[in-house]
Amino acid sequence: MILNKRRKIILSIIGLILLLPIIGMQFSNEVNWSGFDFIIAGLLLSTIGLAVELLFQFTKNNTQRFLFLGIILILGFLVWAEMAVGIFGSPFAGS
Repeated sequence: MILNKRRKIILSIIGLILLLPIIGMQFSNEVNWSGFDFIIAGLLLSTIGLAVELLFQFTKNNTQRFLFLGIILILGFLVWAEMAVGIFGSPFAGS
């Protein structure tokens, strides 16, 4: 399968982002990711990357691209933050 330049860039960015916790675990005990954490992060980042790729394939207007790109990245960040620290709280948590 031949990957175009944009797909290679997206996959490279995903790889670099996943390298950050690996490097962090070498220098600090505060960063403690398991294999499951890397799988979930990889899936989330791959989903975001796929959404960005589809966005660039199906939109031609740069204004729309940047608007939807911002929405995708904000939603991705919110999901990441929720999974990391639970910023929205659990509906099942006691009061």
